[in-house]
Amino acid sequence: MHATKFVESYFDAWNHSDPEGVADHLTPDGVYTDIPEHVQRSHDEWITTLSDIFSNYQHRYELVGDIQQSKDTIAFQYLMYPSDKIGNGEDQDIHRGAEFMTINGDAAMTITDYYDVPMAQPSNFARMASREAQNHKYAKSGLNGEQLSDYKLRLERIMRSKQAYLQPDLTLPKLAEAVDCSINHLSQVINAGFGMSFFDYLNQYRIEHARELLTKLDGQNSAILNIAFTVGFNSNSAFYAAFKKCVGQTPALYRRAQMQQSS
Repeated sequence: MHATKFVESYFDAWNHSDPEGVADHLTPDGVYTDIPEHVQRSHDEWITTLSDIFSNYQHRYELVGDIQQSKDTIAFQYLMYPSDKIGNGEDQDIHRGAEFMTINGDAAMTITDYYDVPMAQPSNFARMASREAQNHKYAKSGLNGEQLSDYKLRLERIMRSKQAYLQPDLTLPKLAEAVDCSINHLSQVINAGFGMSFFDYLNQYRIEHARELLTKLDGQNSAILNIAFTVGFNSNSAFYAAFKKCVGQTPALYRRAQMQQSS
């Protein structure tokens, strides 16, 4: 991969407020991680989030310094500022960040975004913008408390009874179709109703199922890699990362501890 062209294309998509263009720099099963917000988003969920942000905020992104590249990684720093501040010398709304990407072929498997507090201001604009965009989106959604509760029940029924989380290609739009609600409403149900992102909500079910399987010994299906695929993960590394985040230890250590308790 030519790192410079890849990053130039990435910045061009950001500067043209193109959510699909930005997200398509990520593989279909890739993960975008917002470190300050402690949120992870799948490819499709990131498109939804970007669409909301771009509809309310217009910013300019610029590369700072050189692009750092190793065999499978790209790293760079950037500046972000409102489009209407370009060229007027005002720096109070300028924000600095850095992104680290792990590359697979022509796209990134992971994009990790770090951003600092804005220059000359104590609050974090990027975080504030994300929250304001979400609040603005929910204010227009027309979803009341009764509807939210109804959608929560439908969602839980689909996840528990039909085990939708076992589908490795499950996305927010597909789940919204199953619940029979809009993508925007389902995003609100998960974020406001359960206090987490779609990515974390999905993984909690997969990890809960994996914990059950890890305590059983049934031949070939007991291999940890097989369990990862069985519960819906597309890679062993993604499974290990999600498991450790949810449980606090690796699948192998968890299994060993459970076996010791039952012996």
